[in-house]
Amino acid sequence: MMATASKFDLTVTRVSDTELQLTREFDAPRDLVWKAMTEPALISRWWGPRKYRTVVDEMDARPGGKWRMRNIAADGGEHAFRGEFREVVPLERIVWTFEYEPLPGHISVEEMTLTERDGRTLLTVRNQFSSKEDLEGMVNSGMESGARESYERLDELVAELNQQNIA
Repeated sequence: MMATASKFDLTVTRVSDTELQLTREFDAPRDLVWKAMTEPALISRWWGPRKYRTVVDEMDARPGGKWRMRNIAADGGEHAFRGEFREVVPLERIVWTFEYEPLPGHISVEEMTLTERDGRTLLTVRNQFSSKEDLEGMVNSGMESGARESYERLDELVAELNQQNIA
């Protein structure tokens, strides 16, 4: 069963020629959003557009730990992503590197911060790119629509988890 559409939407802001900021609010407490963002079995339920199945190959959420995920299309085609955790403050913040494997060497640094207010969680993501061209490449890849759909799916998942906690 699919949850109803959220009244919250993704906001994408160009902070500079090499930095993007994404913000999205979730109608769920921070601990549930954190859980959904760090547990592989839950990540696979929301990360990436609906047309893909997501496989979490590695998720070692600690400084120096590695992560790798793949979006797999119905025809078997894959898009793989990887990185390394630089900082993890449970329930509050993750800093990791982000690399699309078919374009090695184009690594961005992503900082995700979770702030809880009145039972809701604000996710703020700052992406720092190595160059203006890398930022433009990410934007032109359809990143915004993919992020929007992923966060809609995350919203549905945390609503489900929140309901389970209440029941």
